[in-house]
Amino acid sequence: MDRWVALLRGVNVGGAKVAMADLRRLVTDLGHQDVQTYLQSGNVVFGSTVRDADALARGIERAIADELGLTVPVLVRSGRELAAVAGGNPYAGREDDPTRLLVVFLATAPDPAAVAALTVPDGENLAFSVAGREVYLHYPDGGYGRSRFTNNHLEKKLGLVATTRNWRSVRALAGMSTG
Repeated sequence: MDRWVALLRGVNVGGAKVAMADLRRLVTDLGHQDVQTYLQSGNVVFGSTVRDADALARGIERAIADELGLTVPVLVRSGRELAAVAGGNPYAGREDDPTRLLVVFLATAPDPAAVAALTVPDGENLAFSVAGREVYLHYPDGGYGRSRFTNNHLEKKLGLVATTRNWRSVRALAGMSTG
């Protein structure tokens, strides 16, 4: 059985409202095991014999739609993939404050031309790095909440569904999914 992490986009942070107890029940009812949620923002760690991340994501999306009447995009990563993300942050060694580091998870790898066209908005101090299906963000002065370089901005510029997690959440989910 493999460990997986489902990341729901926009749940309980200005978007759809989903109780974590309902989310655990839905994922368990799909036949997955050892289902745990992390925080209230749509992070689910579970074990499954299903080995297709897209199939897992679609199943959770359908269950949320059928049971709760909500349309919520779901991105799924294996525990190994999430551990690689946690170990691959190019900014982690430069920053002690985990609130200044974020990871944007993308539905698929972005088009290289779209990545090449990404620029930091004028007047903003941030760094970003695209690696596969993730975008690492570093806000050395803080300020993700005040930035224009956000999840919505990246979705628009890259043409992909995305969901963002702070560095503390990424590390916690990596630990939950591999430990």
